[in-house]
Amino acid sequence: MASLYSQARPISYPEGFTLMSHSDVYKDSVYFHYSPSFKYSVGLEIAKDDYFDDEYSFFRFTYLLNRKNTQNSQSNLYFQLGLDPENFDRHFYGLHGDWETRRLYSAFLHTDQHTETRDYSESEIQFGIAPYLGEYDDLHSWIMVKAKKNTIDNDWNVYPFVKFFKGDFLIELGTKNSHWDIHYMIRF
Repeated sequence: MASLYSQARPISYPEGFTLMSHSDVYKDSVYFHYSPSFKYSVGLEIAKDDYFDDEYSFFRFTYLLNRKNTQNSQSNLYFQLGLDPENFDRHFYGLHGDWETRRLYSAFLHTDQHTETRDYSESEIQFGIAPYLGEYDDLHSWIMVKAKKNTIDNDWNVYPFVKFFKGDFLIELGTKNSHWDIHYMIRF
């Protein structure tokens, strides 16, 4: 049996591409990136911001600061940066990381967002458990809890969600007060 962690997942595969789509109560976005190596990726995100009623793009850069693989777990720490090519006042930077075993998952994200009208930060934490342990190429699922907060609303939103992945495909689905939080990713 091949462990999920004996073959560490990079940002993407070297010379690989990733397409992501994310939709929640604040914004809808599509993000496409290329990874010259497993250590970093460069890409473009196009977003429709419902909170500020705005549309914009970011050139994005993500760098793997640290990865630790053990026999039973893997952890990752990433730095990320985004810059709007049409308005240098709009940019973001932050850290995100995760730690997981075959049964347990945890992650965090913190970004500082800068716009023409307002600067704010966003934080997110996730915890989850796998209801079953699958083989490397099986469909994997996680039952999760996500907590999000930004300094605009200054209130934590906590809600359940599920995560499914198989091979190069991942989808996350959750809802809070009838607002969907959906994330889809495919690597190729």
